[in-house]
Amino acid sequence: MKKLGIIAIAFAMLLGMSQCKKENTSASNDEVVKVPITLNVSGNSGSRVAVTPETGVVTFENGDVIHVVSNGVYVGTMTYNGTVFSGEITEPTEGQKLQFYFLGNKTPEFNADNTECSVVISDQTEYLPVISYAPSRENYQIGKTDYNATLLNKCALVKFDVTTASEAATCIVGMNNKVTVNLATNEFAYDMDGEGIITLAAGNGEKWGILLPQEEVNHTNSFSNDGLYTGSCATIPTIEENDYLTNGIVVAIGLPSGAIDGLFTINDNGDQVYFSKGNLQYTISTQTWSFMEHQYDLVESFGQNVGTDYSNQDVISLFGWGTSGYNHGATAYQPWSTNNTINNYYAYGQSSYNLYDQNGMADWGYNAIINGGNQENSGWRTLMGSEWYCLFNTRNTTSGIRWVMGRVNGMKGVILLPDNWIATTYALNDINGGNYNSNTIAIEDWINVLEANGVVFFPAAGLRIGSLVYDYDGGYWASSVTGSNTCCMFFSDGRLNAWGGEQRSHGQSVRLVRDVQ
Repeated sequence: MKKLGIIAIAFAMLLGMSQCKKENTSASNDEVVKVPITLNVSGNSGSRVAVTPETGVVTFENGDVIHVVSNGVYVGTMTYNGTVFSGEITEPTEGQKLQFYFLGNKTPEFNADNTECSVVISDQTEYLPVISYAPSRENYQIGKTDYNATLLNKCALVKFDVTTASEAATCIVGMNNKVTVNLATNEFAYDMDGEGIITLAAGNGEKWGILLPQEEVNHTNSFSNDGLYTGSCATIPTIEENDYLTNGIVVAIGLPSGAIDGLFTINDNGDQVYFSKGNLQYTISTQTWSFMEHQYDLVESFGQNVGTDYSNQDVISLFGWGTSGYNHGATAYQPWSTNNTINNYYAYGQSSYNLYDQNGMADWGYNAIINGGNQENSGWRTLMGSEWYCLFNTRNTTSGIRWVMGRVNGMKGVILLPDNWIATTYALNDINGGNYNSNTIAIEDWINVLEANGVVFFPAAGLRIGSLVYDYDGGYWASSVTGSNTCCMFFSDGRLNAWGGEQRSHGQSVRLVRDVQ
């Protein structure tokens, strides 16, 4: 254990105790006796435990609190007034050392008999919640006013190098963020509260955090506090008490929440998008939108009768065109609509309406998607017909491969390769074409090789006409229209049309994208 002042994060101080006296020597054994206590702090002033990164020096500010324990019993607190810590505590046990705890100005939770307390130091957006401890050098004696102690940090100051697409705070998962103190033995235990999240100040660049001791953590997850972006944090080395780590740990947050980490060009201007991690679905009972857990998942089954307005099923994934749930003037606008009359799906009363016209709320992507950031208008949208066409027919890719047909985990469909796909990553047959038997991909290869490298899969989820689901292979809506029909990408075994048309009352799949900023 290193003393403060020797290590840069450390702060060394002599705590001088004065004006400590007995108030009532005739009190009964059952009466709590209070004594005033003042703690002089030498050489410490400045901002509240916002550790100076360049030096690691920890300082105090008005309102900072030290907790005091005597002989395993919690006796009270002292508060800093700019010069000294002072307060009224229960009279300590004579002949025993006083124990001083600085708990990052967090309010501790005590167990039933006050022999143990814990604090969680997740939020580090305003100041760094330093955890430190010291026993007095001398035993407590009635009438003695001068005591000394040297605080030792029970945490570490760690630098992070943050790159983020969000203006919200940065959250890192998998950290020990809870410290539990045994007041009888003065032992500290460290573990995770919940997912073990620590939250750093918003913005890009150099960020400092206080970490509790833990073993090495390899490439943990990170995300923005607004829930819109996800990312990763590089390996965090073993953390020990009183550490001061100045080599920045890389944190990168730029992938939209719910997106696959692959880039796809959608036009001649070179604009790119991310695809959602699964087809869109709506749950009637909870009135929530979400992405399917896996890219190969299906909801409806071939030959199924879902009932009028999906009365026989709670979850929906085959939608009529423009059925976002927003009342845009059409008769059929709810996601569960099974009406089979084309003109009942004219958004805003226009047969030629584009989902992007007016406020765009006929596009499913405006909704809050619970595993896609869970905010309305967060950037998800439906591709236009011309963008589907570019993806499958005209975009340039590193490998020359845009798509193939095949089966993933036994499910038939179309496999779309990202712009930077390297052909040697995985051997694929019948590039830019083929049929369902051209490429049979086991689930292990899909997860560890293809999906891990940004590959998108469109399962052949079928077509719903009215309340009946047909094995029509795959159809995916576009936001644009062609007269009474709307554009879509559709495929069958050995055939794909990237800019086709479909009757807007029919139920098809929806796969959302987000533009790369």
